[in-house]
Amino acid sequence: MITREHYLNPIRSFYDSDLIKIITGIRRSGKSVLLKQAYAEIGAQGKDTLFLDFDLKPVRNQIPDADALIEYVKNNRHDGTCYVFLDEVQNVKDWAEACRTLRLQDCSVFISGSNSKLLSGEFTKELSGRYVSFRIRPFVYREAKEYCAALNKELSVTDYLVWGGFPASFELPDLDSKKRYLSDLNDTIIYNDLENRYKIKKADVFEKMVDFILVSNARIFSAQSVTKYMVSQGIKISTPTVIKYLSYLKEAYVINEVPQYSQKAKSKMSYYQKLYDEDVSLNSIRCAGNRYDLTHNFENAVLNELLYLGYEVTVFNNAGREIDFRAEKDNKVYLIQVAYSVAEEKAYDREFSAFAGIDNLVKKIIITNDELDYSTSTVYHCKFKDFVMLNSLDEI
Repeated sequence: MITREHYLNPIRSFYDSDLIKIITGIRRSGKSVLLKQAYAEIGAQGKDTLFLDFDLKPVRNQIPDADALIEYVKNNRHDGTCYVFLDEVQNVKDWAEACRTLRLQDCSVFISGSNSKLLSGEFTKELSGRYVSFRIRPFVYREAKEYCAALNKELSVTDYLVWGGFPASFELPDLDSKKRYLSDLNDTIIYNDLENRYKIKKADVFEKMVDFILVSNARIFSAQSVTKYMVSQGIKISTPTVIKYLSYLKEAYVINEVPQYSQKAKSKMSYYQKLYDEDVSLNSIRCAGNRYDLTHNFENAVLNELLYLGYEVTVFNNAGREIDFRAEKDNKVYLIQVAYSVAEEKAYDREFSAFAGIDNLVKKIIITNDELDYSTSTVYHCKFKDFVMLNSLDEI
């Protein structure tokens, strides 16, 4: 596994903080690996460390509850600060009580948990402001490429746009194995993490709605529009139920919402949004045959890169013309249009015309998978292969 410096670096600032460090994110995004990397890094500095993996039955048997965990740390630590790493912490009864106690006993506590039993909202509820959280995502393209190089494998842009960035998928020997792994992971997230967790009674309705949402990434949605579509397919569901189901998907980090930016209010508008998959493979495993949706997965991949770079992203409405992304960071604003290709004249006119009438003081960017440079005097064209290696949009 590669060292994910992008995620480790902000965590380092809190190594010695008494706040509980939470590593969170969608299943199989690399939370446990990152926890172990921080543990190894601190241990290499000669500091007192303890790592407990509660996914292991012997560990669970020895330390079943909060009292046992507090006692174990007490008996196995040295003088001074002890750095305590607890993986799959939800398997400890009253785990939050243990974490709150340890942080008051000169322990720097790091935790991660499975979404099947401990979803993001419960971390925040149980720890009541005594924490700082770090969200881990599946590999963006640069990370996937680096990992493939470490495995002596090649990774094309197209392969990434179809099969996404779940780390373990790159370790598998062939495409059939990858498809099976991603399909099983999807089943685990939907059936185990969500249906069982929330005791969803109409599982068939939930699954059909999830299929519709995940195969329709990078499109405008409202709860009402989803309800209308489901009813048109003969599936009885209410708008409040759709809202509830969508909240489950967000809670488990399966989808990302991107709201519209209101130019008048200079803020987000909650009633208008586009939904994106946390990883494009969640779309591809739902496609029949080899008819993969590269167009929408491409836009989804661009969003994931922008989020990785730390931009606050909204959809921008330019007098009725939709611009895919308004990206803001450090008081700098960029307007970004995304298209798989603008080689055809019709596509070129459609995508570039979205910027019509916008002040040239705002940097306007179009990202495509084309090899030719289509930059104009007012719009910067960035090739996807170059975009995915940027550290800042200032570099365009």
